[in-house]
Order: sequence, then structure tokens, then C-alpha cells
Amino acid sequence: MGLHKLARELEETARQTAEMVDGITASLLVLGDTSIDCTTARSTAIRQIVVALQMQDRIEQRCRNMAEAARRMAELPEGSDAQANETVWSSLTLDELRDESLSGIAARTNSGEVEFF
Repeated sequence: MGLHKLARELEETARQTAEMVDGITASLLVLGDTSIDCTTARSTAIRQIVVALQMQDRIEQRCRNMAEAARRMAELPEGSDAQANETVWSSLTLDELRDESLSGIAARTNSGEVEFF
């Protein structure tokens, strides 16, 4: 289970990274859109870029937590049971990694922005 969960979380991180890039692309398109008032375009783009930077911070935290989980799983004795792997995941700092019910929650939000917290 431990490596399967790691694979799922890596896929979720890749999805979040792609969404972050889409947000940055959208902000660049807004800045280049001549039909939008300059002040409005800048304001909108700034908000989008701030959200993207927050996403990057959260993605970095996810990656650090997953790396820690991988290191801890590598240290488990061969033949460790599922409970040992679950203990590794439950010791992480990010709720979305620690609690299986929160895994991928960002993919299930409908607000138009990724909700990490």
C-alpha cells in the first residue's frame, strides 16, 4: 500500500503542477489581452500569479513530505505490514498526505482556484 499511495500522491502533485502552470499561462494571456483595461488586466494577473505562487509553495511542501515518506519506507524492515506503511504516512505534516480522505481534495474543488487548506 505504501508505494501505491506514493504513486497516487505523485500523480496528484503532477496534476497540481499542471494546474499551477495553467494559472500562470492564464495570467500572461490576461496581460496580453488588449481588450481588457490595463489596470484591470494587471490586477487580475497579479491575483492569478499570487495563487500560482501559493500553489508552488504547497507543491514544494508535498514533495518534501513525500520524499520523507519514501525515506522512511525504505528504512522499514523487509516484509513490513500495511500498518507500518500507514504509520509512515500518518506521521507526515500535511493533512492531505496524512489523512487518506483528504488525498486529492484539490481536484474535487469547484471554486476555480485550487483549495489546499
